[in-house]
Amino acid sequence: MAAVRDNVFPTRMNLTVTKTRLKGAQTGHSLLKRKSEALTTRFRVIVRKIEDAKLKMGKVMQNASFSLAEVAYITGDISYQVRESAKHATFKVAAKQENVSGVLLPAFEADVQSGAGQFELTGLGRGGQQIQKARSVYITAVKTLVELASLQTAFVILDEVIKLTNRRVNAIEYVIIPRIENTVSYINSELDEQDREEFYRLKKIQGKKKERAAVALKESEEKARQAAEAGKLHGDNDEGTRDILAEHVDEDIIF
Repeated sequence: MAAVRDNVFPTRMNLTVTKTRLKGAQTGHSLLKRKSEALTTRFRVIVRKIEDAKLKMGKVMQNASFSLAEVAYITGDISYQVRESAKHATFKVAAKQENVSGVLLPAFEADVQSGAGQFELTGLGRGGQQIQKARSVYITAVKTLVELASLQTAFVILDEVIKLTNRRVNAIEYVIIPRIENTVSYINSELDEQDREEFYRLKKIQGKKKERAAVALKESEEKARQAAEAGKLHGDNDEGTRDILAEHVDEDIIF
């Protein structure tokens, strides 16, 4: 099976661009890997906190149920008195966000106000101490419930983000980076082949030039030899020719 690679034209410019992409993919893989590790560490901490909060929640709710049973046994039904005495909320939940490696996790905090004056007459006849005890126990129970809700929400969000981050890490590590590396190898092999072809072509051209130079030198030597032979023959002919004017000398004429 052929290696999967990008369909690019093998040039040095594309090689530079592909190497830049490979460097970016490796950097992104390293960052996502560290992000996944940080989120996983925080996820494990949250899991331990959830386990502790659930154990605490069971004990607190048990104490709250017993306290409510004591109040009902001593004072009877006081729900109507509580509804009439409650003028405004004394237990509020504030929401904020916490940034963990780029992931915003919601965090809930309990804001308990004093509430003085609202339940002064509740249990005035009997059971006042048990009512205040039940109130404080239920405040603790609701605080634990808010803490557990915050942890559970962060648990769900982190679970999804960790799965998504791990999928991205695996995709980069096993799909994107091998594809880019195969592309770089393909471009390098094609460029090496082009260099070998260019070297062979230049070598053949140099050989042809040498052959032509040798032929031209041989032709020039042949022409020089022929010219030398032609000049020698012309010199022999000049020596065998008689100069008639030089042989016959006329006498001087005096006027």
